[in-house]
Amino acid sequence: MVHPPRMIAAEIYRGSSYGPKHPLGIPRVSLVVDMVHALGWVNGDNYVVGPLATPAQLARFHTPDYIAAVMQAERDQSLPDDMMERYKLGKNGNPIYPEIFRRPATSAGSSIMAADFLRDGGIVHHPAGGTHHGRAAEASGFCYFNDPVLGILALLDGGLDRVLYVDIDAHHGDGVQLAFANDDRVLTVSVHQDDLWPRTGSVDDMAGGMARNVPIPAGMNDDEMRFVLFDYLLPLAADFAPQAVVLQCGCDTLAEDPQSRQMLGNRSVWEVVGEFAKIAPRLMVLGGGGYNPYGVARCWAGIWATVNNNEIPEKLPDSAEEILRDIKWSHRLGRQPATSLLTTLADDWRGGEIRAEVRGHVQFLKGYGV
Repeated sequence: MVHPPRMIAAEIYRGSSYGPKHPLGIPRVSLVVDMVHALGWVNGDNYVVGPLATPAQLARFHTPDYIAAVMQAERDQSLPDDMMERYKLGKNGNPIYPEIFRRPATSAGSSIMAADFLRDGGIVHHPAGGTHHGRAAEASGFCYFNDPVLGILALLDGGLDRVLYVDIDAHHGDGVQLAFANDDRVLTVSVHQDDLWPRTGSVDDMAGGMARNVPIPAGMNDDEMRFVLFDYLLPLAADFAPQAVVLQCGCDTLAEDPQSRQMLGNRSVWEVVGEFAKIAPRLMVLGGGGYNPYGVARCWAGIWATVNNNEIPEKLPDSAEEILRDIKWSHRLGRQPATSLLTTLADDWRGGEIRAEVRGHVQFLKGYGV
């Protein structure tokens, strides 16, 4: 019998911050956990505390010297200049902070745990996951360990040989694409904002044949996300017939997010999750980017509701609204958030024109099949 959906999270994320001026100097996973508890959607049967990955588990993808460097950085809260340069630690938006090893290692351990839970099927929601930029021997794009890669490797090690990775973060899922570029067991698909860091993932980038990329111009609306979902992602999934789907749900595509110029509402993100939940024999739903704490809390709590078929309330109960009102965010968007970000879970549908570039990219990719 397949277990009902499970959420994996941990208290390590509560109070852990990359620093007050960093985009990840905000609460995220702890807000989601508090929201789903306030809404009565989790209990001892479906909420699981994520474990810390061991160095041996991390070494399934990351190099031992890099793992040791991250551990040293946490222990000493500093590194020699040559190590900082070699491993991109304390550089390029990847600060050395108090939980620099334990926090990403917990995310990695949780993705490995999720793969084990999915052995016989089902759905796991791991909102702290989705660190898709991490490289084998260096940090990249705020990502220290690449938990999607480690989760996929655990699925493969468990006997699967056909895994579909779908990434709808505003940023290209470059680290995951690179890790599996020459592995015909894993098809990676990234829907991301065109010309946004890391400025990779062009529509003709197939990465050795096992990658598909759908770069979307700034201003993506919900109707365009729906078009890409039904005209490309779901038909591609049907052709590939995966034994498992790993879905990276970065919500930096929301209109309120300060790190992209996309214009989605959270309903289209939930629609992607809901459609893949219908077809995937095994579904691992990860977090990812998301730099507006109100948007993250509402979007990812709604993902959990989606995979459980829970009814979305028209107005949040006082206990959930209080969580959002208590957020302290010094960003200009946090000083006077829209009332709807405090009192509701679901955004209005943010539709619009399906632009020629979006249609053209989908048509181009259809010509390549799986």
